[in-house]
Amino acid sequence: MPSVQQVPIVDYLRIGARPYLRAAECEHCSARYFDRRNACAKCGGVEFSNTRVSNHGVLRSFSIVHRAAPGIPVPYVSALVETNDGTTVRSNLVDCPPDPEHVKLGMKVRLTTYVAGIDDVGTECVAFGYHPN
Repeated sequence: MPSVQQVPIVDYLRIGARPYLRAAECEHCSARYFDRRNACAKCGGVEFSNTRVSNHGVLRSFSIVHRAAPGIPVPYVSALVETNDGTTVRSNLVDCPPDPEHVKLGMKVRLTTYVAGIDDVGTECVAFGYHPN
């Protein structure tokens, strides 16, 4: 049986047995970005290196979303996670009921991946989120 092909939903997600996020880090000031940059927004530096982002962190901010585009199940938790290496990641909190009784600032979370969709030929689109430790 042939293996299922998977593609990451964003370029900075590395999938496989041990998935992780990769950021562009400014060589001058160590600011990190997930999108392509010609210059650092913090210091103006123009040299970047790719660096692996910690899979573990804490929930720093969140919003429970009750309205979304058609086809997006609601409610869900939109979150800002500060990873153990200090990188801030925008993501959804998954595997956690979307209510204030279960979602707490400062709660420990870790990176996870999931299949967000499958195309007509069976290729899986893999997304990421964070779930409580």
